[in-house]
Amino acid sequence: MSESYPVQEPDVEKLRERTIEVVMEHFSNDLMDLARFEELLDTINGCTTAVELRNLLQQLPPLVGSEPTTDMIPAQGGGPIVVDASRVREYGFLVSVLGRTARSGRWIPARRTFALGVLGGISLDFREAVLGPGATDVNVLAVLGRVEIIVPPGMAVEVDGMAVLGGFEHQTDTPLRDDPNIPTLRVRGLAVLGGVEVRVQLPGETHREAKRRRRLERKEGRRRRLSGPS
Repeated sequence: MSESYPVQEPDVEKLRERTIEVVMEHFSNDLMDLARFEELLDTINGCTTAVELRNLLQQLPPLVGSEPTTDMIPAQGGGPIVVDASRVREYGFLVSVLGRTARSGRWIPARRTFALGVLGGISLDFREAVLGPGATDVNVLAVLGRVEIIVPPGMAVEVDGMAVLGGFEHQTDTPLRDDPNIPTLRVRGLAVLGGVEVRVQLPGETHREAKRRRRLERKEGRRRRLSGPS
């Protein structure tokens, strides 16, 4: 379940996009069947005013642990929270040998982190991490092991890696940014008979839920392209 923020007089198109996200979240939580989901998407695309969209949101049942959808709409991830550079350690080390090491929640990564997974696994979750200004470097080596790095949609990420009889996968939907002061996560590394994966997930979202959301987003994108401009 992603964090939510109040909507304050958004324009119609922005509210339409967020309404679609709410409907997608209801569908992913099995609160409606496919026929109802497709019906609502058609209705949303036919709405021309914010009032119509809000009236539609009122018809949806509340999600567990959230406020009514007319007042609160899930955020899209946003950019990372920035901490003063003086609070950021220069170096950090994570080692997993025949085991598992994980970092998640509200944590402050070092300016340069070295992650080594040998016959083990390492998980670095940056969705609630507090980054220093500029670049945060993560150097990874996976030998017969696996390193997973989870980032929110709004985080700027650069990935450069190589795999030898393994995999080095990078998934991103964040646009390129020109501001050098924006916090940027830079992942560099090597996977030998192992795997390194960088993937995007909303706060509180599982890997399975993220795959389902992206599938629905691609489907909705195709629908919009086929329908053309309204």
